[in-house]
Amino acid sequence: MNFYTRKWIKPEDLNPNGTLFGGTLLRWIDEEAVIYAIVQLGNHHVVTKYISEINFINTAKQGDIIEMGIVATQFGRTSITMRCEVRNKITRKTILSIDKLVFVNLDENGTPTPHNKTEITYAYMGVEKPE
Repeated sequence: MNFYTRKWIKPEDLNPNGTLFGGTLLRWIDEEAVIYAIVQLGNHHVVTKYISEINFINTAKQGDIIEMGIVATQFGRTSITMRCEVRNKITRKTILSIDKLVFVNLDENGTPTPHNKTEITYAYMGVEKPE
């Protein structure tokens, strides 16, 4: 799993207990996952279909730096399934894990449509990633 996105926990990200608000973290994960799905499927018309059990393991506090990792685990006919882990960048302690996030590929009318992908690519919208 690659960890690309990092966030610095700031005061506005905290709950009344002084730790990272779970809703904020879930918003960041959903955004990161949909970007991953868009890149993998080569289509901007992708929506969140399903998120499995969310396991909050450790917390983050103000000043912590966290990183989000997402990896594709399965390609369906119109969907892509991913796994996610969020960890503390410095201590490497896992903050959260999600075993399954499913996103659906849509056509311009909002109808699920086949994406014809079967494996992870490092291309964006048909253009190969430069070496």
